[in-house]
Amino acid sequence: MNTKHEFILLYDGRCPICRKEVAWLRSRNKYNKLGLQDIHAEEFIPKHYGKSLDELMAEIHGLFPDGRLIKGMPVFYAAYSAVGLGWLIAPARWPLLRPLFDSLYAWFARHRLGLGALFGAKTCQVGSCSIRSEHGKT
Repeated sequence: MNTKHEFILLYDGRCPICRKEVAWLRSRNKYNKLGLQDIHAEEFIPKHYGKSLDELMAEIHGLFPDGRLIKGMPVFYAAYSAVGLGWLIAPARWPLLRPLFDSLYAWFARHRLGLGALFGAKTCQVGSCSIRSEHGKT
């Protein structure tokens, strides 16, 4: 892992909504503290992270310099914190609100590709509009 980053976000580059959020985070990544890795990039190998592509597609993951891999809502806090915007997502960590945000994210993760298509994004290719991978990359 490149240790110059405080955190590396592993994102679904085929998800139109995810790409928009990554573009937004990239625009705020002034000090390059956030690394961004598309899990569909040719050079990306999921088994280097101890995961299959299907597992990485099921929900968002991220990696700290010490090798800790996290998933779900904590990834958003770490990514936003790396670009100086942790305060935007801090309420998702509050004990009373965390279960709600965790549930909303779990629903979003399952439906993100369909939601992207619903909002007019035309990025689906044969076999790429499913949360489960079609090409068996592990």
